[in-house]
Amino acid sequence: MPPSAAWGPARGEPTGILLLRHGQTLMSVERKYSGRSDAPLTAAGVQQAAAAAKHLAGAGLSVIITSPLLRTVQTAQEVASITGAPIVTDDGFRETDFGAWEGLTFADVRERWPAEMAAWMADPQVAPPGGESFADVSDRVNDALRRVLAARAGQRVLIVSHVTPIKTLVAAALLAPPAALYRMHLDLAALSEIDWYANGSAVLKSFNDTGYLSDQ
Repeated sequence: MPPSAAWGPARGEPTGILLLRHGQTLMSVERKYSGRSDAPLTAAGVQQAAAAAKHLAGAGLSVIITSPLLRTVQTAQEVASITGAPIVTDDGFRETDFGAWEGLTFADVRERWPAEMAAWMADPQVAPPGGESFADVSDRVNDALRRVLAARAGQRVLIVSHVTPIKTLVAAALLAPPAALYRMHLDLAALSEIDWYANGSAVLKSFNDTGYLSDQ
């Protein structure tokens, strides 16, 4: 059950969770499934991360928690260089393992695994061949969030992660079903923000904000 599985008004001082998707990689340019692949940022991706760092300079971050994959670590390092916040890695926030589909495009997968693709898109419990289901990802992401909320209550925390974990956290905040992930779009280097309260309620304050990138 997600930490937000409670109704009722938000009370007390929240834990502010800012969610930053990593900057551009070559695999994102090529629109390939990029889960466990350790793709580095492109030059444009580094610029996006630097813009995020500038935007977050006055955010009062106590810590930056990042997926251990290179693209998120590089993005986190850019933010840390400006904010001075320490970096901690947490494997719970890594991207989905896409198994046999890793490094392929949507069209590639649809051509080679049409039935498996249809089942995967219809049911969050279904995993790609040799990979993780979105339900499995949800379990580990929500476990990671619980760790953050327990250790960082009342603080402002930046989590640098990937599409699926960030969408999962947004869905948890909204008490939305797992299928809601299919109805969200998240851009590269997009910022989202959720306030989490001790009574289990949450408030989504922003989603997929890339306005700061226009200042580059």
